[in-house]
Amino acid sequence: MSPYALSMLMSSLAVGTIVTLSSHHWFLAWMGLEINTLAIIPLMTKMHHPRATESATKYFLTQATASALILFSTTINAWMTGEWSIMNMTNPTPTVILTLALAIKLGIAPFHLWLPDVLQGLNMLTCLILSTWQKLAPMALMMLTSHQLNTNLLIAMALMSTIIGGWGGLNQTQMRKIMAYSSIAHLGWMILVISFAPSLALLNLLVYLVLTSSMFLMLMTLNSTNTNKLSISWLKTPTLAASMMVTLMALGGLPPTSGFLPKWLILQEMTKQHLGTLSALMAMSALLSLFFYIRLSYTISMTSPPNISNSSLTWRKKKNLTYLIPILIIMSATMMPITPTLLLLN
Repeated sequence: MSPYALSMLMSSLAVGTIVTLSSHHWFLAWMGLEINTLAIIPLMTKMHHPRATESATKYFLTQATASALILFSTTINAWMTGEWSIMNMTNPTPTVILTLALAIKLGIAPFHLWLPDVLQGLNMLTCLILSTWQKLAPMALMMLTSHQLNTNLLIAMALMSTIIGGWGGLNQTQMRKIMAYSSIAHLGWMILVISFAPSLALLNLLVYLVLTSSMFLMLMTLNSTNTNKLSISWLKTPTLAASMMVTLMALGGLPPTSGFLPKWLILQEMTKQHLGTLSALMAMSALLSLFFYIRLSYTISMTSPPNISNSSLTWRKKKNLTYLIPILIIMSATMMPITPTLLLLN
């Protein structure tokens, strides 16, 4: 792809998200989401492969449906209240439609089926953008309207997302599908607490962005798209493979990594809201995700391919964005000490 076209598309992605984040009017927020969708589709199809075309088509149809539902719900709300303000979603019918539309956009269960298939057909950089940057605008709209959304519906979708995100990744060997199910599970934790403490949902989103970016950049550096290729990563770069194990444990939420911080605070908040049974179910569903993260760590560290190269140095292509990896790895492992500060801010 031409660098001029690429820069224009990346700028459009940034503009679309910023327009949605800074808008108070529903129509302007909807325009930002549409700019985002239209900007990423050429990035998806730049590989000129049938799988990429299939992924772009599925993504476009899903996002178009969600955008139509957002416009439909906001039009009904404007018709009933006379206002287009994002903060004024008082009627239950448009609020439920809006919740379902944002769930489709984010890939929250039971509207998650498009996400693993779409990611599987894309290259790692586009998967990184789709899993991180494209979540910002819909999640911002969900946080802005969190005090008006149906709490029971959000809790049901959150529990379903964490269970399906853990269960769906158990039998996968493709890294992109594993990261898709990981994304579904993390989104479940975010929308669980969004009605009670939006600041915790924002913290969970920031930690998720750091961990997912770190994981995708390491996979791009190692050129690993499945578990078989991941098993030779220790021979290529032992330091990076060890760092990937730490990031996987952080994704699973094991202490003392950064991934434990939001889960701990969310379970604490749920207990304060007298939702002990729900907290126990969420904690047990997190064990499903933790199982396949541990399985990946085992693949990296304790398995070796049948034919090991005799050369002491392995040839590998120089990758861009490698300077970001050490920063993200450090953030993935060392955010626990700032917990008291975050508790004071909350």
